[in-house]
Amino acid sequence: MKPVLVFDIETIPDVAGLRRLHALDPALSDDEVAELAFQQRRAATGNDFLPLHLQRVAVISCALRVGKDFRVWSLAEPKQGEAEIIQRFFDGIGKFTPQLVSWNGGGFDLPVLHYRGVMHGVVAPRYWDLGDGDYADSRDFKWNNYIGRYHTRHLDLMDLLAMYQPRASAPLDELARLIGFPGKLGMDGGKVWQAWQEGRIGEIRDYCETDVLNTYLVSLRFRLMRGELSAAEYDQEVLFVRGELAKIGKVHWQEFLAAWQ
Repeated sequence: MKPVLVFDIETIPDVAGLRRLHALDPALSDDEVAELAFQQRRAATGNDFLPLHLQRVAVISCALRVGKDFRVWSLAEPKQGEAEIIQRFFDGIGKFTPQLVSWNGGGFDLPVLHYRGVMHGVVAPRYWDLGDGDYADSRDFKWNNYIGRYHTRHLDLMDLLAMYQPRASAPLDELARLIGFPGKLGMDGGKVWQAWQEGRIGEIRDYCETDVLNTYLVSLRFRLMRGELSAAEYDQEVLFVRGELAKIGKVHWQEFLAAWQ
């Protein structure tokens, strides 16, 4: 089986960038800077969802299935800064050349990583290979690369299942729970900034990791539907994932398994 890397990111307002762009009073707190940006955004669009280039990456969570191994981990502050988080993510793509799997990764996660990566001078030649790279198999990337919306090296499940129609897209949490998977536990994206301000970085990381697991499990159902997995192979993989999570023993995985029907 080719390596599969499922990923998800959590972001917070780029307070330093907002200060720079708007020449704000240094006496303003981070909370006040963010609230000013939210207010301006609400006035312009009716919601406080900031433009993607003004969202700072706090966590990238990954689930890697390669060979006989299955691993879930996070690249997250405060252990790493944003530049290192993004660079290490793209380094992983360079090392494994995996199939990337996401939920709305084409509409959110990857554009954020593109903008923030450019800002930090991140280097990611394998990810940006469009058939003209220095790798032995680069020619294959002309027809199937990470950038093409209709290619499969990056599988954006939300986009594909909705037939690339935004109005047809479904929330990951609801689809996962309808299938019988746990869905979101304890937090959602709208609560990340508050949790960050309160120093609950570990909760943000745990939440992001469970989103990655929900995405991986939904991707297994998709692989079953398209005939890539037989029913027996699907059941075997689900049992394998359950067993691997049980070995980790962390509280959020115990809660995840308890919620799994």
